[in-house]
This record gives sequence, C-alpha cells and structure tokens, in this order.
Amino acid sequence: MTTFKAPPQSSHRSHRDDVPTHPKMTVAQVLSTLIDGELPFRFSAFDGSVAGPPEAALGVHLVSSRALNYFLNAPGDLGLARAYVAGDLEFSGLNSSDPYPMLALMADALHVRRPTPAQLLNLARSLGWKQFVPVAPPAQEAPPRWRRATAALTAGSSVLTAMQRHSKQRDSDSIHRHYDVSNEFYEYVLGPSMAYTCAVYDTETTSLEQAQENKYRLIFDKLRLTPGQRLLDIGCGWGSMVRYAARQGISVLGVTLSAEQASWGQQAIIRDGLESLAEIRYLDYRDVPETGFDAISSIGLTEHIGVDNYASYFAFLTTKLADGGRLLNHCITRPDNFSQAKTEAFIDRYVFPDGELTGSGRIITDIQDAGLEVRHSENLREHYALTLRDWCINLAEHWDECVAEVGAGTARVWALYMAGSRMGFERNAIQLHQVLAVKPGLRGDAGLPLRPWWS
Repeated sequence: MTTFKAPPQSSHRSHRDDVPTHPKMTVAQVLSTLIDGELPFRFSAFDGSVAGPPEAALGVHLVSSRALNYFLNAPGDLGLARAYVAGDLEFSGLNSSDPYPMLALMADALHVRRPTPAQLLNLARSLGWKQFVPVAPPAQEAPPRWRRATAALTAGSSVLTAMQRHSKQRDSDSIHRHYDVSNEFYEYVLGPSMAYTCAVYDTETTSLEQAQENKYRLIFDKLRLTPGQRLLDIGCGWGSMVRYAARQGISVLGVTLSAEQASWGQQAIIRDGLESLAEIRYLDYRDVPETGFDAISSIGLTEHIGVDNYASYFAFLTTKLADGGRLLNHCITRPDNFSQAKTEAFIDRYVFPDGELTGSGRIITDIQDAGLEVRHSENLREHYALTLRDWCINLAEHWDECVAEVGAGTARVWALYMAGSRMGFERNAIQLHQVLAVKPGLRGDAGLPLRPWWS
C-alpha cells in the first residue's frame, strides 16, 4: 500500500501555515488505500490512472467522478450497483451484459478493508469534501424502507398502515415495481416458458425449457393431483403452472398482484384453449373467496410477504384447503434461521422492495403451527444457480433488444442481480426449498402413500 504524506513545511510562517497541504491522489491511489494485497484485475479511471496487472483477463473502468462518489458514500454492494446501473462503471474482457465472471473474481480475490479515520480524513482532504457529498442515485433505485413508510404517510395512510411493510397497498406497489417492467423484456430473459422461478435440471446441460417443464411436472406430481380436482396457484406469475395443470385436466385458479402478468397469462390461457379449466385473476391472495381446494401451489411468493406474516399466511392457506388437501411451498431461503430477514441494500432498493428471507426451518415451523403436516422438504439451490446461468445467457444474447425495451439502466439492474444471485446459490449464501404439506382429516388421516410417489 502506498502511503501519502504532506510535503515538509517551510520554516517561514505565513497566514496559511496552519492549514496542512495534501497532494491530490489519483483514483488508482485512492483504490490502493482500500485494498489489501494485489488487485486481481486491471483498473483504470477517468483521470487516466491505472492499477493492477496489465495482462489481466478482466478489467474495471470508472467512467466518471460520480462512480467514485457512489463508492465513497455507499461502500459495498449498493455503491457498486449505483455506479454500474448508472453506466459510470464498466467491465472489460467479458460480455458486459453478464457481470458474473467479475463478481466471482471480486469475491475470490479482492480484499477490501475499512479505512481508518485518519485515512478517511486524508482522502477527504485530497479529493475535496464535495466528493463526499452524496449525489442522486440512478432512477431505478427505490427509496430506503423508512422513506417508503414516510411516503405512505404523506399519501394519507394511517401511521399503522404506513409502518406495515406488507400492507396490501405496499405489497401491490412492490410487485408492480418488479414485475410490471415489460412482458416483452421477460420473454427475452425467461424464454418461451415465461417461468420466473427455479427450474429442475436432469443434468447441467439440460435446456432451460426442459428444466422448467421438469419443475412444473415435479410440483404437479408432489401435489398428487388427478383430473377433476381443484388447484389454487398463489403468486401465479404469467400462469405457467396454471396452464400446465389445466392441460392435465385440473380446474385451476391463479392469482397475481401484477396486472401485466394477469393480462398476459389470461391471454395465454385463451390462446391454448384452456379457458374452461383455467383462470388468472389480478387479485391479492388474501381476497380469494373460494375454499375447498384439493391443492395449493405457492411458487416464489413467500419471499414477498414478510417473515412475520408467515404464520397468518399459512393459516389462511389452511382455510382454503379441503381435508386431505396438499400445499407445496417453493421459495428462496437462507441457509440458517437466525440471520436478519431483510435483504441486502441492492436487492431491497433495486430488485425486491420489502423482500425478506429466512431458513427452511422457520417456514416448516409456521406451516406446522398452522395445522398442516409437513411430509417432505427438498433443497434445490444448485438448480437455481443453473437457472440463473441460463437467464443470464438469454439476457446477453438479447441485450440490444432488452435495452431498447426497458433502457440500459434497468437492463444493467437485471444483469447484476441475476449474476450476483447465481453466485449466491452456488456458494450456499442462499437456497431454494420446496416444502410439501397436507391438511389432515378429523382423525388425522392424510390419505397419502407410505413412500414418496414422485420421481
């Protein structure tokens, strides 16, 4: 690490002698004060400074001083996201639409340390205090949680409603922000299946479409559905599970808080000639009036409802099931049950506002406490890493079309989010669990085979 010292003072004193002087640091020198060891990539900046091995396969370029401001004011994932989404940070040596190789390299070989107060003071004096005055984040960034609550108050909500992260209005706003981006954009990224949840791979070379078909077949089989039975699919997205089950002769109701998803999905039902068996409603799951369902699938919804609401969520689902009815809950989880539920700043501000995660143990506990009997739990985290790999490939292959559809900033949000999530599943920072449960009859009978009936 290079140490920067003020020049020696002259013996002649003047009115400026009490003000220490500090040589202006280059951006590369600033970076050197924050890194332990050698840089694992080539670094260059808007001021012409460079660092790191010239022969490195991967590189980072700071396009403007705004990128430095983002990093100084929000060290970590949020500062990186702001600079990348705004276009003030560029990666080289790889397809710019897939940051995965650079994120993996940073995780493995980049060792950032917190500067001491003295180093921060030297940085501020060298760069100028204005560099530490926060500038506006990219337009894609949502306000922090406390400001979202303040906005609700300003809009006329009661104090109690404003403080509830998962009121119906706030949940609707969060879902709208994430899912009502553009159906055409999702078609490019997700492919023909329009399935935005973890697929199930036979091998690492299984196609994305086949893997998504595998996922719906697995859920259908675990729920032990037979023609003529009724399925409620909560958080149904664009209706892939709804249409899969309807093609097997099941009467299906799907609900979603995304208006664009509901419209797209209902049109797909009509296109496939399934309207006599399938329906998708733009509706909060809490407002579903029907009961007596033979099965409920909840695929990728639990992440949005808040951990403290799990008990009421699963209790509500229990009231919708007939005796002997089955529930399949499929959601992202943490590898433990004691970490904070709130997601990291980047995910909360750019991807899933108000999203929360916890371990499968907490989910199983709340399902049991709702009166359901848990029969099986399965971790599919490696499958989600492969799913994200394939979504990243789709985004890269259709980068120009995606940018034209939603703008470069939003496309970069998705590139960063999916690449980072892929790495998280690979490294067991997050998991994906399917939990299967049944509502026992009055005498405790579950009506299920003695051994697992799916393959």
